[in-house]
Amino acid sequence: MKISGNLVDISGRAIRHVEIEVQNGKIIRIESLPGQGDHFVLPGFVDAHVHIESSMLVPSEFAKLAVVHGTVGTVSDPHEIANVNGLEGVKYMIENGNTVPFKFSFGAPSCVPATGFESAGAIIGVDGIADLLDMPEVRYLAEMMNYPGVLHADKEVMQKIEMTKAKGKPIDGHAPGLRGADLDTYIAAGISTDHECFTYEEGLEKLQKGMKVLIREGSAAKNFAALIPLMATYAQDLMFCSDDKHPDDLMEGHINQLVVRALQEGYDLFDVLQAACINPVKHYNLPIGLLNIGDPADFIMVEDLQDFSVLATYIDGQLVAENGNSHIQTKPAAIINHFNAQPKAVSAFQVEAKGGTIQVIQALDGELITQKQEAEARVVAGFAEADVNRDILKLVVVNRYQDEPPAIAFINGFGLKHGALASCVAHDSHNIVAVGTNDEDIRSAVNLVIAAKGGISIANENEEKVLPLPVAGIMSNEAGIQVGKAYAKLDRYAKDVLGSNLRAPFMTLSFMALLVIPSLKLSDKGLFDGENFTFTPLFLE
Repeated sequence: MKISGNLVDISGRAIRHVEIEVQNGKIIRIESLPGQGDHFVLPGFVDAHVHIESSMLVPSEFAKLAVVHGTVGTVSDPHEIANVNGLEGVKYMIENGNTVPFKFSFGAPSCVPATGFESAGAIIGVDGIADLLDMPEVRYLAEMMNYPGVLHADKEVMQKIEMTKAKGKPIDGHAPGLRGADLDTYIAAGISTDHECFTYEEGLEKLQKGMKVLIREGSAAKNFAALIPLMATYAQDLMFCSDDKHPDDLMEGHINQLVVRALQEGYDLFDVLQAACINPVKHYNLPIGLLNIGDPADFIMVEDLQDFSVLATYIDGQLVAENGNSHIQTKPAAIINHFNAQPKAVSAFQVEAKGGTIQVIQALDGELITQKQEAEARVVAGFAEADVNRDILKLVVVNRYQDEPPAIAFINGFGLKHGALASCVAHDSHNIVAVGTNDEDIRSAVNLVIAAKGGISIANENEEKVLPLPVAGIMSNEAGIQVGKAYAKLDRYAKDVLGSNLRAPFMTLSFMALLVIPSLKLSDKGLFDGENFTFTPLFLE
């Protein structure tokens, strides 16, 4: 195969007209040509940190959508399915990813379960990590969320870190807000990246101390605006990532969108492409070609260097996408799961008032972090109830692995005027999380998820809607476009009919049980203070 075009030489910071010859999936010749070509050829984009499961798609379907946008590979942390199905779940992701031409590189999930303050479906200990690190598809130790364990030199945590270092594989970080001496200790342990920077100052400190910073822009967490000014000085140490990307968003775009935004803000073309294409490959030692002779023929063709409209995507010399159409075919996906919850009665969601003042979680649009509020409880017949007028709604988490009573709290920021939302996509343990204006609709939404053994749902009086997610309760086995359209309908209903003012209400909901992100969250065991890492009472007085 021979193709020609204007080669964007990122490392050489030059553009030249060339002919590229590919044989047996590798580049064997690059020859300069006179004049200019009609389009541009450059290395494909890489998502430097993503949980494939959050797309609600199995890896093969994620790839089918991603290649249309010029993505050729991902650095994928499978800890979502690991929290449900353990080692079996991680191996499921690897095996499914191997069925399609796409460069998935998986991590060994370092924190399964994420904390001891919630019920998860599995445990991956030191022996499990060793098993995974021996697999060629596992190229790094995934995000070390247990930063207190690192700071206090927890034995098991340090064993996982040391065995990874011994194998010469990098270690991903997860340290929101970690600064100063604690950050020094965290870095000294061997942790080399962080995707949880919320401010420019935090990102700058981590870069100055030698970390790689991943600029995240996902469906819920959006840190691009705060961090992109770092590109002016630290392009060699930055990468782009989505972290979590819902299927409707993935249909619209991927890393290509961040490239365009960065260029629109005036940052240098070669610097931006360094972060989008080169840095992840070099940092994680990915088997992805960078348009050098001898490399795998992984590259994209784009119409111009402003809009980056992708004309074609090649992986190992195979044309996998062309003019907005994916050439990756949908294939049957096996189903694995771990789901034992039983239907709940309305009474399970009642909260006896044990005081007049409650702690309220404040959800923030576009952020994983939450804030704490105090509010007067709305008490009706001795029970604390949601108060739509003050946007204080009821939040519940239901253990999916055992039949246990729900944990209940209150939350501000969702803006629902009617009904309830529920989801089994609830980081990191993927219990059922629901938010609603009344107990009846909460019950209905939760029971829809239970009946489907995983999914996302809406209940609004007599109207019920559900998107089943039978693979581990968090992914569909259907075609990606079909799932994306179904999700988009639920998302739109939550906004237009129920009244949510969030950009991604289901994605935001999925993080309300994520205990490792402060400050106030809810696990299936109770209200949790993420700053002090301890349970805290719902009623203050």
